[in-house]
Parts: sequence; C-alpha cells; structure tokens
Amino acid sequence: MALWSVKRPDEPERFEPHATPRTIVRPVPDVSPVDRMIDLKVSIHRSLLDRINLSALDKLSREQIQGEIGEIVGELLEAQREPLNSRERSALVLDVLDELLGLGPLEPLLKDETITDILVNGPDIVFVERSGLLEKVQTRFQDERHLLRIIQKIVSAVGRRVDESSPFVDARLADGSRVNAIVAPLAIDGSLLSIRKFSKKPISIARMIELGSVPEAMAEVLRAVVQSRRNVLISGGTGSGKTTLLNAMSSYIDERERIVTIEDSAELQLQQEHTARLETRPPNIEGKGEVTQRDLVKNALRMRPDRIIVGEVRAGEAFDMLQAMNTGHDGSMTTVHANTPRDALSRIEQMIGMSGIDISPRSARNQIASAINIVVQVGRLSDGRRRVLSLSELTGMEGETITMQEIFRFRMTGRDPEGIVVGHFEATGIRPKFLNDALAHGVELPAELFRPDLRI
Repeated sequence: MALWSVKRPDEPERFEPHATPRTIVRPVPDVSPVDRMIDLKVSIHRSLLDRINLSALDKLSREQIQGEIGEIVGELLEAQREPLNSRERSALVLDVLDELLGLGPLEPLLKDETITDILVNGPDIVFVERSGLLEKVQTRFQDERHLLRIIQKIVSAVGRRVDESSPFVDARLADGSRVNAIVAPLAIDGSLLSIRKFSKKPISIARMIELGSVPEAMAEVLRAVVQSRRNVLISGGTGSGKTTLLNAMSSYIDERERIVTIEDSAELQLQQEHTARLETRPPNIEGKGEVTQRDLVKNALRMRPDRIIVGEVRAGEAFDMLQAMNTGHDGSMTTVHANTPRDALSRIEQMIGMSGIDISPRSARNQIASAINIVVQVGRLSDGRRRVLSLSELTGMEGETITMQEIFRFRMTGRDPEGIVVGHFEATGIRPKFLNDALAHGVELPAELFRPDLRI
C-alpha cells in the first residue's frame, strides 16, 4: 500500500518539481546550522502531511515507510535546492520519520520550549499558550480521523482508551506532560485535546525567584517550612502553577528521606533518588479493576514513607491524607483547586464528607487544623504571569472556626502601559509559630524577614 495520497482529477497539483511548496520555510542566512536543520525538518514534516496517505501508516513496516518517505524527502530537498550531504539527508529522513510516527502535527509544538499548553479544538483549530497568553497557530490535522489516531496513540501508550463508550480520558506523555482528551459524542465539533507541557528541566525555586513568581525572602521561609517537616497545602486555580511550585519546594527534601507520590496522572518531577511513584488506574471495559487515589493513599501507609505527596486531592482521599499527616508522616504535601486559602480549607472539609466517614463538621475542622500547617496560595494574574499570592499558617481552632494567620502576601497596585500587573510582595508583620520547629531542625530565619514595613 503506497503512502501517496490519491488525487482527484479536479484537484490542483499539490507539488510542482520546480516550485517551492508554500509550507516550506526557507531558512534565513544568519540562522545557525542546527536551527536551520530544525526548521527544515519541521517544514518538510508539514509538507509530508499533505502528500501521504495517512491510513497506510499502520499497515506498513517502519522499513517500508522509511524507504518511501526517503524518496519524497529527496524530491522536496531537490525543489528546495538544499545542499545536504548523504549523512545529513539520512539523518533528516530519520528525524522526519520519527515525527511522522510520533504525534504528527503536534511534534513541532511539543519541541517549542516557549509553549506551555497546547489546546486542540477539532482538526482545524489549534491554540497554544505562551507566557500565560493564548494565541492561535497554523497547525492543523488532515481531518478528524487523523486527530483521533494521534489521540489513540497517546492514551494507548499509558494503557488507557478513548472511544464512544469511554469518551474522555486523562493520560500523560513520556516526558510527564499532562493530557486530557474528549471525543464524540461529547465533543460536538470535533475531538478536543489539551496538553499541559512540562519543562524537561523542572523549574527550580531559583528560577521562580528570577521570574518574579516568588521573592527571595519568601523562598527562604518555604525552605524552612519543608526542612522543618511542616505539612503543606498548595491552593490555586487551574493553570496557576500549583504542581510547578510543589516540584520546586520538593527540592528542599533531604535525600535520605523516603517519598511516596500519588497521582491521577503522573506529572511530579521529584529529583530525589528514593522516590516511589504511584498512579491511579481507571476501570477496564467491563467496569472493573479501578484503583483510586484513596486506595493508593491507604497502601502508601504500608510502604514506610517519610513523606507522602499527593498530586491533587479531589474527593475522599483528602480524609486519608489528613490521617497520614496526623500519624507520623510530617512534611507531607498536596494541592487543591481553590481561589483563597480559606476556600481551600472549606474544600478539604467538603472532601472529608465525600469519604463516607460519619464525622461531625467540628471534628472534620479539628482534623484539618491539626494536620495542615501551611497554606500557600498561587495564582495566574491577568497578564498571564504566575505568582505566589499568599503564605498563611494555621494556628488552631477558636470555637467552630479554624484560625489562620497570613505571613506574606502579594499586593497589586495597578498596571503599566503595556498591561503588565504592577505590585509587590510584603510581610504582614506576624511572626510564624513554626519558627521554633524550624530552629529545632537546624534552620534559623532572621527576624528581619517578617518586619511589617518590609517590601520583598
């Protein structure tokens, strides 16, 4: 079966031997050889999508595909008048083949390190996020069938499926990037695919300081929080940077500690060697075999962890997580979707109710107040930049209410002419209660960090 697409009599020629295809981008003279080869590979890959019979890919061996792709690439290079030697041409064919058998049109976007999110709204509409702002790109799929083939390739790689009987799925790419797909009949105008890319090099606290997401003084306090084994809840909206901050804070954990991570879709990038990673499993086609986060939290308690890190609590596992925090697993961390620290505590209380445990509201709040020590609120501002907005400490209970004191906050003061949010971080003047615990763990914080007139 040939890879060439069948052309209708009334269809105009897609390729003329002596004309430059519109999709091929000529490299500018001052581009480095490496960048030139990348640009050439991407442009030829795009041209191939218009010329090959995609339905034949699954029925041919890699060697057969490589042979035919080599001929097509040779013609494109001849038309482009690119002076490549045989070694460079062979390497180019292999690179194009890898992209073709990979994720097709998504490959150039996945390789672009400036892109953080890829949002596919059907085969013809693709948006990306750069610097926190969305923009439409020219990337497209040949048709809905082509898009579905890419989605199936992604989800099958992690043992999951998506079809009419199970029309939405969470998955991940090999590099840890988070994927969500939803297909017909739920997706009306074509399959929807969302990819939250993760940097190959996790963002460190130092990088977050450089970006202005965290001030240096607050980073010192976060280091003390982790090293003194305080239990941390990171709160924020969708895409606000909760997992990024969790990854960054985890770098302060001692290499000698045993860490167990629990996630719906594995995306944490902890650097410690002694890390045991667990991931949930959806039910099979018969509706059996499901393993939930709650099951994994219970099992993690039998794995002799020093710290348990849950990627995100959404339901009844919140109760088991609090139990773990209260029974010797100090220094555990998790994230939750909420707009303020107080809302985060309310959501945790609601999740306890979802656990099926018969517990009074007061008892639930007591559990929360004794288990969680620090709430860090993160957010994405209107200019697209992500920042830590607040660092608060839980101090106990007063009657029916959990008491909490804010240590640091970000105060927005306006916008500049380019629409960039202007503001500063400031200390509230409250000295946190955990300083004695930090000192006991060998971490001393200067009193100047908490001066009320300090802008950081």
